[in-house]
Parts: sequence; structure tokens; C-alpha cells
Amino acid sequence: MQRNRRVGLAFDLPSWCMLNDMLAASLLTLPMPPPPRYDLVVRDGRVLDGAGNPPFRADIGVRRGRIAAIGQRLGPGRIEVNARGKIVAPGFIDVHTHGEDIERLPLAENFIRQGVTTIILGNCGESRSDLGRYFGVLDRTGIAPNVASLIGHGTVRGRAMGGSFSRRPTDAEMDKMKGLVDRAMRAGALGMSTGLIYQPGVFATTEELIELSRVVARYDGIYTSHMRSEGNAILAALAEVFAVAEGAGVRCEVSHIKLSGNNNWGRAAEILGVIAGARARGLDITQDQYVYTASSTTLSQLVPQWARVGGADGYRARLADPQQKGTIVEEMKAALAGRGKDTYDWVTITSCQSDPALNGRSIPEAARQRIGKDDLDAQIQLILDLHGAGSAGAVFHGIGEEDLQVFLKHPNTMIGSDSGVREFGKDVPHPRGYGAFARVLGRYVRELGVLSLEDAVRKMTSLPAVTFRIEDRGLIRERMWADLVVFDPDTVTDRATFREPHQYAEGIDYVLINGVPVVADGKPTGARPGKTLRRRAPR
Repeated sequence: MQRNRRVGLAFDLPSWCMLNDMLAASLLTLPMPPPPRYDLVVRDGRVLDGAGNPPFRADIGVRRGRIAAIGQRLGPGRIEVNARGKIVAPGFIDVHTHGEDIERLPLAENFIRQGVTTIILGNCGESRSDLGRYFGVLDRTGIAPNVASLIGHGTVRGRAMGGSFSRRPTDAEMDKMKGLVDRAMRAGALGMSTGLIYQPGVFATTEELIELSRVVARYDGIYTSHMRSEGNAILAALAEVFAVAEGAGVRCEVSHIKLSGNNNWGRAAEILGVIAGARARGLDITQDQYVYTASSTTLSQLVPQWARVGGADGYRARLADPQQKGTIVEEMKAALAGRGKDTYDWVTITSCQSDPALNGRSIPEAARQRIGKDDLDAQIQLILDLHGAGSAGAVFHGIGEEDLQVFLKHPNTMIGSDSGVREFGKDVPHPRGYGAFARVLGRYVRELGVLSLEDAVRKMTSLPAVTFRIEDRGLIRERMWADLVVFDPDTVTDRATFREPHQYAEGIDYVLINGVPVVADGKPTGARPGKTLRRRAPR
């Protein structure tokens, strides 16, 4: 009887060890992939450096948030972005926003998805009063885009004078205002803004603006102005800007330059000539613009200023007085006629707190819906009712396309959306908040040829960085912060319309902020790498 035998491979320990050594030696001779030299590489794009130069093909290597190298066939990155066939540009700087709500909506998708990497807050005279504290809150919250801010003159005036602001400030109040501006500049404000059609700024004298701007000038800050008029009295409004520039020795920016009212259309070359004359006298005057033929602000701007003094109580008292109400109505009709109009069909409600069903309606449509008729008296009554019921926003169609293009072509014109951070789907806001920058690239570069691509990018990058003294941004250069946008010049466009504004721009593939992708393959990543950008005191 045979015993069972175990069958298996013969095992020769010396031979096995020799084979193992041979395998190890052969593995050592195989080429190993090199370790990543960069945190991220944008590979093989057509680079527009932001200075207005022609594009060149290159890789961009990013390390620790900054541009570490620009060249051909750079080493590997931990993240690789394929930009072949695409434009790589510095991230866009939005010089005119009302994005203080970024504290609540920190991803700011309506901005980043059109390539904006830095937004400047505090425009039109309204800002947070304590910028140092506000910057600290944003730093702790985490934000997607970079944020800088102006200090708002109206905010300062309201803090110093309280509710009694339809007068000149006392000496003590003026000193307090100067102190608040100085505190803001020391906290890193870029300058001071005014909103001279809004209360309380509308009551300021030119001398008050000069005195406060002298504080700004000590820090090499900028004075930006939503002027007293962008229509019939625009020359006088510009003269005031020049007076502030000369009297305070401060650099000045004309906010959202435009000509409102078709009776003023065709004057853009004249206005730019007046600004050129001021620059020839040594004044540093620039301007920004959004590329739409409609503006947007509160519906209350259609109600005379004097009727709104004293808040809700003062307003109701005046409407209750038949004589005063009659004066209000007559002044509104006269102002309408001054624009060459006899109806408010050019005004559309965007956000009505008291009656959201009116959102998206023109004034005649809203009057018909709410009052039952749409004649001019009914339209005026609707406006008065809505102002008395609370806040309401509106879009005002009244800007000429030809003037828009003349302003846009000027070498000192920058782009500003004049938008806040948008909550997707809420209200019917102006489409500029979703499309201002993409619209420049799609409509005014590719479709109409008003600007070259190089110049359009310059207007959105290096020009604002230099004008607002934003350091180490706005150009693609080694050691600059890696704020970059990758877009397709053949497809980039805005999709937002006045009827359907909540539509993101197309053709923006990647957006990097401080070297971190916040948009990848056209979609937000949820990253919050943005910084609060504080202006440094002059050395």
C-alpha cells in the first residue's frame, strides 16, 4: 500500500534569492516618474499677460499660490490643467460691485463663473463702517474671490450726523467724518466712494468732499464717484469731480460712466473730451463702465429728493398734504419730460419687498396689475405707493449703444458690474451680475470687434490693478499671485438676459484664485481661497 505523496513545486532557497535580487535590480533600472515640481501647472495655453501684449504659448507653473514659472514644457504639477486651444489670462478685477453680502454667500458664483477673481466693494457711498472688523469676519468665514473695499462717504456721513443729515455738518461732525475715513484707510481701504444721488450723500457740498478726500490722498487712495448727474447736468457733475481731484490732490474714478436719457445720446465723445482736458491739466481721472444699455438702482430715485427727507414719517406726511403731493406729481412729470418721455415703460421692477408679484413687470404693467389702469397718473401713484411700502429695485432702460461703445474703446475705461452677490433664482435683477465680463469678451470682442482681445483683458486686469493700487495681481508674471482664468475665445459669452437674468456665463473653463481652482471644467469647486486685500500705507 502506497502512502499519499504531496505534489508541489520544488523550492530551492538559494535560487529563489538570486531571482529576487535580479528582479529588484531590473526594477531599479526602470525610469521613475519625477516628483511634481509645482502645485499646479496650466499647460499649453495661449497666454495674455494682461499688459495688452499679443498672446504667446506657454505653461504656467504655480507654487504656494503664486506664479513660479512661465515657459515651455515645465515639469509636472500635482494638478494639471489642459489649456490647449484656450486663452489664459489674469483673473478679472471687478472695480465696481455692491458685494457686501459675500459674508452670507461666500462662493459668489455669479462673479467667479465669469472669471472674476477680485471684487471691490464699498461703491456709490455705501460700505461697511468698520472695515477692519469686516475684513476679519471675511477672513474667518472664508470666501471664494479676493475682496477689497472702499469706504463709503454716505456711510461715514450717516454715522457722524445720524438721521439729521439734510444740512452741512458741524465742525465736530466734520472732524468725526475725517476720523472715520482715516480709520478706514489705516484698515486697508482703497479709497472713498460717493453716491451723490443718494441720501445722505446728496446733501454734501463739494468742499466737504474735498476735505474728506484730503484724508484719502494722504494714503495715496482713490476717490470714486457716482456723480450727481449722468444726464442733463453731467457737465456740472464732472466739474465737481475735477474740483475734488484738484482741491484734494486725489486720484479720481468716474463710476459707471454713461449718458442717461435719449435726449443725451450722442455726447460720449464730448464727455471724453472734457475728461481729456482735465487730464491735460494734470488731474488723474479714469472711469469704469458696464456694457449694458440699462442701469439699475432703487425705484425711489424717481421720487423727488425733498419728498424723501425725514424717512417714512416725513414722506407720508407730505403725501397726506394735497398741495405737497401735487407738487411731487408735477415734478415727477417734469423730470420725465426732461428725459423726452411721457411714460415709465422704460422702467422694470426687479425686487419689490411689499409685492414680489410685480417683479419683472414694467411700471405700466405693474400699475395695470395693482391699480387696474396704466395711464401716467396711475404709474406715478404706483411709484409713490411702492416707495412708501418699502424698498424696491428697478432697471432703467435709457443708455445709447453707440455711446456705450465710444466709452468702452477709451484706453482708461475699466469694467465694473455694479452688481451684488446674487442668490440664484431670487428676484429679477439686472443681468450684469452674471454676465458683465463675459459679455465684453463675447459681444464686444468676438462679435462686434469693438475691442481687441488683448485690450479687453488689459481693461479687466492690469488697468484696474494699477488704478486701485492692488499689488501683485492683474498681470501674468513670475512671483505674482496666481489669479488666472482659462476661457475659450470662440465660445465665451453671457447668457443672462433682462427677462431671465439667473444664467451663468459660458466658455469659462477654469478659474484659479491664489493658485486654487474655484471653477474647474466650468463648474464651481466650492473652494474658498480668497483673501481680503488691504491697501498698504505708502512708504
